[in-house]
Amino acid sequence: MGLIKKALPALLVVFIAIQFIQPAHNKSGQVLPTDFLKIYVVPNNVQTILQNACYDCHSNNTHYPWYSDIQPVAWMMASHVIKGKEELNFSDFGSYSSRRQISKLKGIANQINDDEMPISSYKMMHKNARLSKEQKDLVMDWMQKTADSLSANN
Repeated sequence: MGLIKKALPALLVVFIAIQFIQPAHNKSGQVLPTDFLKIYVVPNNVQTILQNACYDCHSNNTHYPWYSDIQPVAWMMASHVIKGKEELNFSDFGSYSSRRQISKLKGIANQINDDEMPISSYKMMHKNARLSKEQKDLVMDWMQKTADSLSANN
């Protein structure tokens, strides 16, 4: 019991101290000419799904919820965004080679099909990212058709 009474104030001090160590926010405030939605004619329903379920971690403009400034949550979110953008960045999609774009389009369809994306922790906190079967099918079909069209042109 004495150990808990001594440890609790120390943990509180550490918790308060780490609040001052904030990661940089992923918010450029602009839509680049290389943005996925600028280089492809994406139907509104697919566009809405991508913006709600993908763009926070896979673009240069993350929308941050209220809890994103609380540590250690902010560090975890920053890590997810960095890793997400390393794999796929919709803001830079137009700068990818045609071959890479085709690969990414097919990969998006496959990861949605395999329920790997959006990740579970994101879906838990963002109800708009919980895709119905119809939404998944819509995005997967559009991605595959676009990949096929690009492949035919190359």
